[in-house]
Amino acid sequence: MAVPSYFTTGEKIAHYSLRVFVMLVLLFLISPIIAVMPLSFNSESFFTYPMPGYSLKWYEDFFFNDRWTGALRMSFFIAICTTILATFLGTLAALGLARTNFPAKSTIMAILISPMIVPVIISAVGMFKFYAQLDLASTLLGVILAHTALATPFVVITVTATLSAFDKTLMRAGASCGAPPHTVFFKVVMPLILPGMISGALFAFVTSFDEVVVVLFLASPEQRTLPLQMFSGIREMISPTITAAATVLVLFSTALLVTVELLRRRSEKLRGVQA
Repeated sequence: MAVPSYFTTGEKIAHYSLRVFVMLVLLFLISPIIAVMPLSFNSESFFTYPMPGYSLKWYEDFFFNDRWTGALRMSFFIAICTTILATFLGTLAALGLARTNFPAKSTIMAILISPMIVPVIISAVGMFKFYAQLDLASTLLGVILAHTALATPFVVITVTATLSAFDKTLMRAGASCGAPPHTVFFKVVMPLILPGMISGALFAFVTSFDEVVVVLFLASPEQRTLPLQMFSGIREMISPTITAAATVLVLFSTALLVTVELLRRRSEKLRGVQA
């Protein structure tokens, strides 16, 4: 963003200094990731700089080894199921909380977003004890429900933020034309809040796909997700394939974040059109 012309020399120096400082902080935060990614192309089976050579054999092992591909498929299956449930439940909760006459709105909102605040290890222990009583521990359904509980707050927050700028007179206009509530929702409300729903769904997907602590407590040996496979690989046998898996996850997460940003900008444009 260009510096306004009315800035003094001191203000311009402060402006650029702040931007340089922020860039240095961001570089410091992502430097471990930048350092790991080149190691995924190492030709040797150990971690070292400088690398003696380059090879794609670790990516070949990641994409064609049954141990890694099975974990990848399991992660995608759990994440997709979690995303569907979290998006459905989170959108319903956000629609209810958006009503002005909703009782105890602040209390219910605090309960809904509590999984984002409570340390995940505490949530995992509590879920394990609760699910063990229901015979859901070490089951695929238990893992999906646990991930849904962790992912739903992201959908609630994004959809609630979208609904905060929603013009409720559009719903009344649809109802005055004789449309039933479900028609008003699918024809009027949903197209306008869809960017928020998709953003929340993407956050829910990433939350489930990258989660490992709850899986450690609730999953059986057959339900081995990709993060769990990476965690076990670090403990049992350090292989450069882990760096290849980490690089793929970083690139995948970056693509999802770029998608979320594009959806956010589209949502802002829709708000501008409504205004």
